Amino acid sequence: MQPPPTPQTLSKNLVLLLGASVGVVAANLYYAQPLVAPISRSLGLDAAIAGLAVMLTQGGYGLGVLFVVPLADLLENRKLILAMLSLATVSLLGVAVSTQLIPYCVSAFALGLGASAVQVIVPYAAHFTPDRERGRVVGNLMSGLMLGIMMSRPIASLLTDFFSWHAVFYLSATVMAILVLALFKFLPPRFPLSRDLRYRDLLVSMLQLFLRMPVLRRRGAYQASLFGAFCLFWTAVPLLLSGPEFQMSQSGIALFALVGVAGTVAAPFAGRMADKGFSRIATFLSLFAGSVSFSLAHLFKLGSRESLLALVIGAILLDAGVSANLVLGQRTIFALPGRYRSRLNGLYIAMIFIGGAGGSFVGAWACSRGGWNLTSSIGFALPALALFYFATEWLTGYQRLKRHR
Repeated sequence: MQPPPTPQTLSKNLVLLLGASVGVVAANLYYAQPLVAPISRSLGLDAAIAGLAVMLTQGGYGLGVLFVVPLADLLENRKLILAMLSLATVSLLGVAVSTQLIPYCVSAFALGLGASAVQVIVPYAAHFTPDRERGRVVGNLMSGLMLGIMMSRPIASLLTDFFSWHAVFYLSATVMAILVLALFKFLPPRFPLSRDLRYRDLLVSMLQLFLRMPVLRRRGAYQASLFGAFCLFWTAVPLLLSGPEFQMSQSGIALFALVGVAGTVAAPFAGRMADKGFSRIATFLSLFAGSVSFSLAHLFKLGSRESLLALVIGAILLDAGVSANLVLGQRTIFALPGRYRSRLNGLYIAMIFIGGAGGSFVGAWACSRGGWNLTSSIGFALPALALFYFATEWLTGYQRLKRHR
């Protein structure tokens, strides 16, 4: 039996709904970042391993994009998206009611698995988008995703200040339930191109794709370094701001986190630069911004107004670099053969979240062991190393140009 035809393009309203969806879903990965201190106290976690509260969800997300997202190349995408989002909704309720470590850990991990639906939604939209507009549409979706990430922190901090950290996850579960109903009503079906594959063959093919696609490995390494620095920053900074140097409340931390939203404007601009052939320049600027962001606060005495302003500017630069480079990488990945798109995207995002989960864990550890000096040194090094790797891309291109003269 032949599958029913699918539409060739998505309406503007549906693109807006998908952009809102990725933002709402991705926010669930970051609600715990500014709440590391209250969650760890509630669950009895030691300060050095408090980053586990964030790392578990991100680890579940990384495994989800490796082992669940590739199913988009086998199964009808609408049903897969709705099933994964339903799992995320139930897991949010599990996190919300948790008062002990084990139930929290299981629910947080399952939440990450369900939230990896984001990486089914983005290539789903790319499948319906002409090549000439793909950078713009992916950029718009990434703006929604990054807006969700940025807004998750101030929302979580404010709700915790007024109620408790449990209230954050009750509210998110409610919003997610509404989202599932909306997508159930409006999402068109999308049937994969390679439906004759078996799941085991699919996983083997992912390893083969990883080994034979150097552009995938390179773009994944760039973003893993940047995202590791991003997660390190946003795990450690709330601990720094609530500590003796700044003595901020959760509401103050929420206001600080709110400024990071300004960084999301970089995503659509990066998409347009890539569409015009300026991907390399945009990549350099993204990595450079990420590295510089950790240096600014060292210009002033920690705890002063000037150092706080430097942290604000650093947060904006880092968030802009991460947003822009994510779009550049995904646009490059989506330009590869369409029949592999979900698998390639899954590998790319898995690499990123390995970096992010490590950054979350190291951020709390470094802050408890060496304060901001150790934390910012590690944060600076991650995108700086990516810049050195990026330089080999320019060198390779230059050598290739010389051989063709």
